Amino acid sequence: MPEQLVFAMEVFLNGLMAGVLYALVALGFVLIFKASGIFNFAQGVMALFAAMTLVGIMEGQVPFSHLINAIFGTDIHHFGWHVPALFAIILTVGVMVLLAMAVQKFVMGHLVNQEPIILFMATIGLAYFLEGLSDLMWGSEIKKLDVGLPQGINETIDTVTYEIFGYGFFIDNLDIVASVIAALLVIALMLFSQYTKQGRALRAVADDHQAALSVGISLNFIWVLVWSLAGIVALVAGIMWGTKSGVQFSLSLIALKALPVLMLGGFTSIPGAIVGGLIIGVGEKMFEFAIGPMVGGATENWFAYVLALLFLLFRPQGLFGEKIIERV
Repeated sequence: MPEQLVFAMEVFLNGLMAGVLYALVALGFVLIFKASGIFNFAQGVMALFAAMTLVGIMEGQVPFSHLINAIFGTDIHHFGWHVPALFAIILTVGVMVLLAMAVQKFVMGHLVNQEPIILFMATIGLAYFLEGLSDLMWGSEIKKLDVGLPQGINETIDTVTYEIFGYGFFIDNLDIVASVIAALLVIALMLFSQYTKQGRALRAVADDHQAALSVGISLNFIWVLVWSLAGIVALVAGIMWGTKSGVQFSLSLIALKALPVLMLGGFTSIPGAIVGGLIIGVGEKMFEFAIGPMVGGATENWFAYVLALLFLLFRPQGLFGEKIIERV
């Protein structure tokens, strides 16, 4: 019995830390949806683009080198230097801010007052554009990302061992570090939202666009800001997931894992994204631990979506979402 209890505790803690990473991805969706009402389908691809750009900068890779070599018959792939991880992260943040400005100027700025479905379709197009751009700029091969975190692809898993009742259980060091970084990022975003002028302006835009305009708040500035913040969140998520499994194009699929989190927590709530992520992370691990052996296992892949479906049936606004009442 103690052995099963210790194993359950290990599963619970690993689920908790996985949930923090799910919440981190969902946070990017919430930021953009809350400020502009746009469901950003491209958030997962933004994490891929950010991680690919970071690796390319760190390794000194020539952007579009495959295309340049094909056109000019050269064999140039690297500049011959390696950029320190911290400096490369700062440069990548700059790239994500430039991307936010470009998205606002060339895409979203032309779609003001359009129907939500049109804006959603625009983000789908943006997702495929960024995925193709990543391929052209940095190539499609799997890349190892090492920014000094405890665990990287193709390396021995770095774990911490704890002992309770004489039984040991293991937690990945990367999951611990990722959870701490994600928690600090969430706290920083909440403090930014509550105590800075730009954060208060962002909340005002989220509450009422017309009222925000009437007091002199620039919607263009706020939307560039929120897309920049979503890009930074995508970079952090890309670093964590890229370190865990390598930077590859399947990284963009982490957005699909964020959807159940959003349905549980609500599309407009930052605390909802956190709570929803923790529920999904712990729930899928504990369900696999308790029920999986009875049904042949492999329940993690569908548990989150079944739970999200139940929420859609009985509480479609999520735990922290706003209930919309329309009077006819």
